[in-house]
Amino acid sequence: MAQRVPAADIGAKKTSRVRVAVRLRPYMEKEDDKAEGPCVRGLDSQNLEIINWRNATETVKYHFDAFHDEQTTQQGVFLSSVKPILPHILSGQNASVFAYGPTGAGKTHTMLGSPEQPGVIPRAVREVFNMVRIQGEEQDGWDCSLAMSYLEIYNEKVLDLLSPSAQDLPIREDKDRNILIPGLTQTPLTSFSDFDRHFIPASLNRTTASTKLNQRSSRSHAILLIKVVRTQRSRPHRQQTGKLYLVDLAGSEDNRRTGNQGLRLKESGAINLSLFTLSKVVDSLNTGTAGRVPYRDSKLTRLLQDSLGGSAHSVMITNIAPEYSYYFDTFSALNFAAKSKLIVNKPFVRETLTVPVPQVKRAREEPEAERLRKKPKDDRKPNTASPPAPHHSSTSAPSMLDRLIALEKLIMGCQEKDKQTMQQSRKEIEELKERQKEFESNSLNCQAGGHLSEETSSSNQNSLFRNNLPPLQRKPASGNAAKPKKQQAVVIPLQGQSVSQQVLVEKKTSVCKKKLLSDQHEELDGKENMVPSSLESHFDRSLVERSKQKILMLLNTGSHKELKGLQLIGDKKAKLILGWREIYGHFTKLEDLIQIEGITEKRFSSFMKANLLSSMGI
Repeated sequence: MAQRVPAADIGAKKTSRVRVAVRLRPYMEKEDDKAEGPCVRGLDSQNLEIINWRNATETVKYHFDAFHDEQTTQQGVFLSSVKPILPHILSGQNASVFAYGPTGAGKTHTMLGSPEQPGVIPRAVREVFNMVRIQGEEQDGWDCSLAMSYLEIYNEKVLDLLSPSAQDLPIREDKDRNILIPGLTQTPLTSFSDFDRHFIPASLNRTTASTKLNQRSSRSHAILLIKVVRTQRSRPHRQQTGKLYLVDLAGSEDNRRTGNQGLRLKESGAINLSLFTLSKVVDSLNTGTAGRVPYRDSKLTRLLQDSLGGSAHSVMITNIAPEYSYYFDTFSALNFAAKSKLIVNKPFVRETLTVPVPQVKRAREEPEAERLRKKPKDDRKPNTASPPAPHHSSTSAPSMLDRLIALEKLIMGCQEKDKQTMQQSRKEIEELKERQKEFESNSLNCQAGGHLSEETSSSNQNSLFRNNLPPLQRKPASGNAAKPKKQQAVVIPLQGQSVSQQVLVEKKTSVCKKKLLSDQHEELDGKENMVPSSLESHFDRSLVERSKQKILMLLNTGSHKELKGLQLIGDKKAKLILGWREIYGHFTKLEDLIQIEGITEKRFSSFMKANLLSSMGI
């Protein structure tokens, strides 16, 4: 039983604004610079100003949650901007940290750092392990497990860095609107050294290249996911899942200054397009209109959907450069950061209750159930004088037992009713078979004796057959005098049938339909009917096969609307069929449908019978 617990229930705010910090890279003088000095400078720990390009005598001031100047260390950035949001992931909430800015402004240095000066990622992971260790020492009654995933978005392809391959992984959304990536490697972690052992080789798999502005420029967006699952040891065994997203974005590039050509030009185009979509998402969230937020226009914004306008506690570290050659890149980054700090997220606790069924002995449970079953409703009150049964849990209250007993009676009553209906249908079918044999014998007599005499016709005016009608025609037997099947009806032309014959045939068709529908609830030898063989006994085998092929073709080529048109297939299962088809290809046989989530063997049998009857027009 999964449930969402609002963040307010654990002492946090109902909403959380995106926190924005700006970090200024140290000034790097070059020989060809004109010694113009920096174009931006900090005023205090939250304010900075940049020269107004329209009027050099004026400046444009900005206010953020934090401003880190050239002297700020890696530890200072982490303690001030990142560490405050980490405790949320140990309470079942999500947190996100991502670095933004132009290429060459120091984003990768901020996130990764170096062995001597570790960045945000190694410091944040180490802090998570420290918090888990401290909680374990406090004996708070919770078990904790950690896992990591690492991916990059390169040329609009999602690639797994822990298991590198050329396969583009899909991005999906579950019923709770959580973003997930099927097939992404998830590696369990037991310590920080274990994380280091997996993370360092995976970082080398990230796509980088040299440009005129940066010796080692990131050519992709890298996203590290740390998943923390806490499970309560005692009842009701609550389970809380928190996720930490650590994102190193690729920088926006001016190809005239970077000198990109060929593949580098294609890479920068994909990077700039994704960052432009990110800007559109921020603009759409700030306007507050009811229109569509363009998360799906880019793989990057699709993965950051939880961080911007979603349910995560988010921090954006905007990296800027002070040189005049970076002026317009810095000016654009500051404007983007100013818009981003207006975004409001709505965090909640992801919690699941996993209460196991108590192991109650049958011999002790039955007398108590019988006693409550015989006892009147008004007398079913808990006996406070007598102690509870030793094997009954707190969830087995009298009200719960009453509901279980009522449900059992309802199920048994439905089964008895279905059994009686099935027996009545079988009895009617037997009667119809006897009358069918009479029809066949009468038709043979009519065929052999020709027209009936006038005396016979006058004495049999109430007979089912009239002397002025053509004789009934039997189907020619195939092969050497093959015997007709027991359930095969004689084909009677409609224009030659009496009113009583038509009523009888309609009644037989109605009873057969009832029997076929009631067969959906039967079991053969204790197992479900995987193939609706009862249909083949009532209809032509070739007709059933053609109907099966028609259903299989619809499963492989049908649209979402066409799949919903199938019997017992709703909106959710139609989407699951489309997703399965996209991942694994076409269905090779109808039995493959059982692999879809929620379609059991019994449901598949009902699906086949209902759709075969529908395709035959019955």
